[in-house]
Amino acid sequence: MERTFAMIKPDATERGLAGKIISRIEEEGFNIVGMRLVRMTKAEAEGFYAVHKERPFFGDLTSFMSSGKTVVLALERDNAIKHWRDVMGATNPADADEGTLRKEFAESIERNSTHGSDAPDTAAFELGYWFPGVALNAG
Repeated sequence: MERTFAMIKPDATERGLAGKIISRIEEEGFNIVGMRLVRMTKAEAEGFYAVHKERPFFGDLTSFMSSGKTVVLALERDNAIKHWRDVMGATNPADADEGTLRKEFAESIERNSTHGSDAPDTAAFELGYWFPGVALNAG
């Protein structure tokens, strides 16, 4: 069993889509081992996205992520990181496959409804950021 981090972003929560996305998470065989509703401060968003600090979109990203409620989740299943990425679809919803969350719910590349860890080291950081003490691998 592997664990990954998932997020339902402010654009999805403000449109009342959290329940639909959580249902899909469960339908895909994930166990939810942690879930919180948060309203990120700008500082929390900057810390979470610090890897992108030098990128031109950093300010807009952190402003957006601190603009509303976000659901943060710790998910568990076999091959969790890759499977969650597949369920979400491409970052740009125009490139996302039919049936993916981003194809169905995203409004744009910036307002793309969900986030997920892209690798084990990212998952370890992101899980630790919102769920201190949650291990990457179930055990």
